[in-house]
Amino acid sequence: MAKVSVIGAGNVGSDLARRVLERDLADVVLIDIVEGLPQGRALDLTQAGAVEGYDRKIKGSNDFSDLSGSDVVVVTAGLARKPGMSRDDLLAKNSQIVGSVVDHIVKHAPETRIIIVTNPLDVMTYMALKRSGFDPNRVMGMAGQLDTARMKAFISMETGKPSSKIEAMVLGSHGDLMVPVISSAKVDGKPLEKALPKDKLDSIINRTQGGGAEIVALLKTGSAYYAPAASAADMVEAIIMNSGAVIPACAYLTGQFGLSDICVGVPAKLGKRGIEEIVEVELSGGELSALRNSAEAIRANIQKLKL
Repeated sequence: MAKVSVIGAGNVGSDLARRVLERDLADVVLIDIVEGLPQGRALDLTQAGAVEGYDRKIKGSNDFSDLSGSDVVVVTAGLARKPGMSRDDLLAKNSQIVGSVVDHIVKHAPETRIIIVTNPLDVMTYMALKRSGFDPNRVMGMAGQLDTARMKAFISMETGKPSSKIEAMVLGSHGDLMVPVISSAKVDGKPLEKALPKDKLDSIINRTQGGGAEIVALLKTGSAYYAPAASAADMVEAIIMNSGAVIPACAYLTGQFGLSDICVGVPAKLGKRGIEEIVEVELSGGELSALRNSAEAIRANIQKLKL
C-alpha cells in the first residue's frame, strides 16, 4: 500500500493531500507543527471522502515519526510570499525550516523520495539534496510543471485553444529568470511562433515569469495553491505509478545542458526511483544561454547559504 506524506498543512499541502486521495494514489499523512491543524484538515478530508467516494486514508499528525514508510515525502512547509516579496526574500527563513524538515525525513524515512515545493525552490532543493545525503535521483523540486501550466494557460487565453491542444515547457529557475521555451511550443500541432505575433509572445513570456507574483498581488493575503498542488500531484502520481512521464522538474545536473552541481528546472522522466532520467531536449541558442544564466543566479543564492 503506497504512502505519501505531506509536510505542511497549509493551503498547498492540504490541497495536494486532497488530490492524492481523489486520484486514489496512496494513503496520506499530513504533518504540521501547529497542533490541531493537520488533524482538522485530515478529518475534513476524511468526511469529504464520504461524498467523493474515495477510500484512501488520511492521518493528521504533529509527530514526524509518522513519516516512517513513506514512498514519497512532499515538503510544502515554509513562509509564503506576501505582496512585494520575491522568492529570494524567503531564502534565510525557509532554509531553516526546510533544513529541520529534511533532518526528520532522513531519520524517519531514509528510503523515500523527496519533492520540494517550498520557495525559493531551486535553492531549497539543492539544500535538501546536500543535507539529506540522498542519491540525486531521490530529491527533486516542483517548479517546471507549475510554470509550464501557467504558460499553457496564458497561451490558451491568448489563442482561444484549449490547454489540451497546447504543447509548452518552462525550464530554469522558479523565478524571474525562468525560461519559457518558445522554440518548441505548439498550438494544435502548429508552431506557436507562427500562431502569434512577437508582441503577444513577449507578453506570454513576461506573464509566465511573473505568474506567481500576479496571483500574490491579486490575493493580497496569500499565494497560489490550486495550481501548485495540482503540479505536485502530477509528480507524485508519476513516481507512485512508475509511469515514466516526462515532467519539467528541478533536478540535480551532472553535465547535462553544460551544467553541473546545480539543481535547476529541466525535463525529467519520473518513476519509482524518482528521477529516472534527465531528458536533454533541443533548445535554441538563446534559450540555452538563458537556462545557464538562470542556473548561475541559483548558484549565487546557494553561495549565500554557504552550503
